[in-house]
Amino acid sequence: MTYAHTLRRSSGRRRIHPHSYTRPPRLGWRSRVILASVAAVLLLLGCGAVARRFAPTSNSSLTRFDAIIVLGNPVDSDGNPTPEQLARVTEGVHEYERGVAPRLILTGGVAHKRFVEARVMARSAEAEGIPKSAIFIEPEAKNTIENACYSEQIMKAHGWQSAEVVSSAYHLPRAGLIFNSLPLQWRAHAAPPLEPQLVVYGWAKTAMEDMKTARYLFWARWTERCQP
Repeated sequence: MTYAHTLRRSSGRRRIHPHSYTRPPRLGWRSRVILASVAAVLLLLGCGAVARRFAPTSNSSLTRFDAIIVLGNPVDSDGNPTPEQLARVTEGVHEYERGVAPRLILTGGVAHKRFVEARVMARSAEAEGIPKSAIFIEPEAKNTIENACYSEQIMKAHGWQSAEVVSSAYHLPRAGLIFNSLPLQWRAHAAPPLEPQLVVYGWAKTAMEDMKTARYLFWARWTERCQP
C-alpha cells in the first residue's frame, strides 16, 4: 500500500456526512417548568438582595427617641427566650440604659409557638432591670409588617412620634423598608448576637431574608396592609 493510498483512507475516515449531525433532544415540559422555577427563584433572590442592600436605615437624625421598639423572635418549645430573642431584648435594655429612649415597646404575638413572644421578652427585660412602667407590650403581631404597624398604633395612642428599632442585623433591612412606610421618625439599631454564629447559619438567614424581602416588595406590602 502506497503512502498516498494510506493518506486517502485516513482522510476518508475523518470526513463527516452533512446529514449525520444529531440535534440534542428537546426539553420536556417538566424540565422546562423546573428550569423556569429555578430561574424565578434566582430572580426573586436577586431582587431581594438588591433591595436589602439599599434599604433605608433611618429617616431621622435624632439621637433621642420617644420609644425603643424591639422586634419579636420565636421562643423555644418551653416558652423560654432563644439566644437571638434574648440578644434583641438585651440590646434594647442597653439602649434604654444609655438614655436613647425612656421606654421599650416589645412586639410579637403567637407566631411560631403557643407562647406570646412579647410577654416572654417583657420577662427578660424586667429581669435585666427595666421597670414595668417603662415596658409596653404589643402581643398580637405575627410578622414584621404587624410588628411595625401595631407598634406605631401604640405610639400614636400615646402621642409618641419617634422610635429606635432594634432587631438582628440580618432582619433590619426588611424592617427598614417596612418602617419607612409609616408616619414615624425612626432609625435602625442592630443587636449583636450573644454567641458566635455559624457561617452556614448566616447564609441561610440571609437567603431567607432575601426571599421574604422580595415577597414583601412584590406581594405583601399590597395585600397584607395593617389595619387600625
